[in-house]
Amino acid sequence: MFLFSSLLTLCLVATLIAAGPCDLYASGGTPCVAAHSTTRALFSAYTGSLYQVKRAYDGATTNIAPLSAGGVANAAAQDSFCARTTCLIATIFDQSGRGNHLTQAPPGGFSGPSANGFDNLAPADGAPVTLNGQKAYGVFISSGTGYRNDATNGIATGDAAEGMYAVLDGTHFNGGCCFDYGNAETSARDTGNGHMEAIYFGNSRTWGTGSGNGLWIMADLENGLFSGFNTRNNSADPTVTSRFVTAVVKGEPGTWAIRGGNTASRSLSAFCSGSRPNASGYNPMHKEGAIILGIGDNSVGAQGTFYEGVMTSGYPSDATENSVQSNIVAARYATASLTSGPAISVGSAVSFRATTACCTTRFIVHMGSTVNTQVVTSSSTNALKLSASWTVVAGLANSACVSFESRDTPGSFIRHSNFALLVNANDGTKEFKEDATFCPQTGLNGQGNSIRAWGYPTCYFRHFNNVTFIGSNGGVNTFDAPASFNDDISWVVGSAFA
Repeated sequence: MFLFSSLLTLCLVATLIAAGPCDLYASGGTPCVAAHSTTRALFSAYTGSLYQVKRAYDGATTNIAPLSAGGVANAAAQDSFCARTTCLIATIFDQSGRGNHLTQAPPGGFSGPSANGFDNLAPADGAPVTLNGQKAYGVFISSGTGYRNDATNGIATGDAAEGMYAVLDGTHFNGGCCFDYGNAETSARDTGNGHMEAIYFGNSRTWGTGSGNGLWIMADLENGLFSGFNTRNNSADPTVTSRFVTAVVKGEPGTWAIRGGNTASRSLSAFCSGSRPNASGYNPMHKEGAIILGIGDNSVGAQGTFYEGVMTSGYPSDATENSVQSNIVAARYATASLTSGPAISVGSAVSFRATTACCTTRFIVHMGSTVNTQVVTSSSTNALKLSASWTVVAGLANSACVSFESRDTPGSFIRHSNFALLVNANDGTKEFKEDATFCPQTGLNGQGNSIRAWGYPTCYFRHFNNVTFIGSNGGVNTFDAPASFNDDISWVVGSAFA
């Protein structure tokens, strides 16, 4: 049995290297004109850079390449470069040779981060996975994060034919607009119907919907998310439930299609295939040829996780896409641990002691909904000691992480809101559960744990002037100041006082 399993693994690895997704598209007559992945090479011979990370403490950058031609990203190189600090993904390189790299999205025409400045960059280690047992990192998109390229080479414009696929996390989503990958306006603004053709993934109900409650793979064609031939319900577009998802959108004059499937299976299904929407502006299309990731034209309210994707010249056949899906299956995407450092066990009762030199007698406490740090000792009042004590439960939004329930106010949890830490009663909403879920990491100063926000993995529990926030290293807020950042976000997680 062991021999058979080993041989099977070797065969899968050989398949992955022998023909990458873009080799298969080229064989089908629809070559890749953009190929993006932080997890692996998408051509069998590709040895160049996959992505670039930028280090917080000194602003240095390094490029991450595959371990071998056609192989998985060298995650160990990233881990070494980013040790004891934080890193962001600065660039996702285009493997096609056309220079269609993705970088930080510029200001756009909508409210939020893109209206006033550049979008945020994704954390380099926010989405760990394995491919055939080898560690790699995806691109974790929080609201306000986005990448794009407005000056591309070879991307379809007008009504020209193109195809695209993306491998995504089927559990990381929201209904915001719009978690996309694909073709968009070159101005970062809405220029009218049919000026986009991009994969959308989420559960937005503003325009089209599929069956069930979502998530759905749809197409963002601008001023509408299409699950079918109009912006209404398409019962043939199913709710997606798999952990890893392959999403496909393709279009040519008069025709388009949506396909999708479980990345762990060997088949894609057609959710929509046929004539273009008959509403004004969508037939013919008016594509402009920019590339976006994690945003709409530049609307930044969405969240999701991207692992790999390509865009092609020409309309790929179903047979070609089925071969690509088999290659993706052979990559064997699997989950990896979201936590590190000293274990924080579900069911335990804990306290959080600061490790900054000034403040080693201070603990995280709450007074009503307000969370700050205070000096707590064995002689403190029972009420203060109880307010500094927390019960660890499985993460409300992701059981691979944890949530912290107040011991003096059962049913209330530490959560973040507008980056401040609060204690609020669990209202059962998706937003609350995500805001109250945290993933402990090895303490960045070498002590204890750094407590990272699951939904905003650039941000950690931080004390600043004795007030608590989720802070990012060198971000735009006062409490993001880089001075003493590593110390301020590292906590000794000890036994509860009560």
